[in-house]
Amino acid sequence: MNLSALGAFLRTRRDRIRPAEVGLPEGPRRRVPGLRREEVAQLAGLSADYYTELERGSAKNGVQPSAQTLAALARALRLNGDERDHLFHLAERPIPPSTQAASAHVQPALLGLLDRLSNTPARVITDLHETLVENDLARDLLGKSPAHRGPTASFVYRWFTDPQARERYPSEDHPHHSRVFVADLQAAAARRGQDAEITRMVAVLRRRSQEFAALWDTHDVAVRRKDHKKIVHPTLGVIELDCYNLLSEDGRQRLLWFTAPPGSRGAEQLELLSVIGTQDLSATEGTAPEGLPQR
Repeated sequence: MNLSALGAFLRTRRDRIRPAEVGLPEGPRRRVPGLRREEVAQLAGLSADYYTELERGSAKNGVQPSAQTLAALARALRLNGDERDHLFHLAERPIPPSTQAASAHVQPALLGLLDRLSNTPARVITDLHETLVENDLARDLLGKSPAHRGPTASFVYRWFTDPQARERYPSEDHPHHSRVFVADLQAAAARRGQDAEITRMVAVLRRRSQEFAALWDTHDVAVRRKDHKKIVHPTLGVIELDCYNLLSEDGRQRLLWFTAPPGSRGAEQLELLSVIGTQDLSATEGTAPEGLPQR
């Protein structure tokens, strides 16, 4: 492992990021052009001492960053795909395959937009509807997403296999959402081509859900870009919101956010949501159902 080159690369990536880009205050007494080491560590979920050793390129204490640590640093430092691959190369770790790239690395442009939506429920998801990162308001509105990765973390998968996934939506709206999810998944399957991940997911869903199988066989295709939704909130009741999607250039990821017209009841409820926070709203993190593994 080239610790010296790895440390130099991390340092230069840190220097180019302004605090405001990641939602941090500029402050009057900054001595560095970009982020401080402890700020990068905080954003990546690492200890400041560990990150400092890593950036200094020191072999002391046997610094050996894992793939998970490298992925967290890539997100914190807003690395693009080439830079992320270079980071893995310097650390002598296998570069995540392209089929896993959407789950391993949030695209910086979408992450930057998410940072600016502090007053709007928003999350970045894959084309298989797996949540990669979300803000507090999204968790408050929709419940906490699973901590694991892979097809079983997909909300579409849970929609057709776990009745609890539908609890936040009025029962009369379930058929509409089912059609929208399947049509969107058809588009993702066509875009990905002969992709093992989505092929296996579809096969398992066809076996486990007659509803999914019937909708899949209609071959309806429509990328979900916007929708009007009713969310059943445990404290605030039914909240009517507009849901928008901004797709990445390759279609593998999208920024999803919820909003309501100014002065509407939905807008008032979103204001209340930011006040009540996560009181009694945490959802149980799912485990991998039979047929598909966790990552």
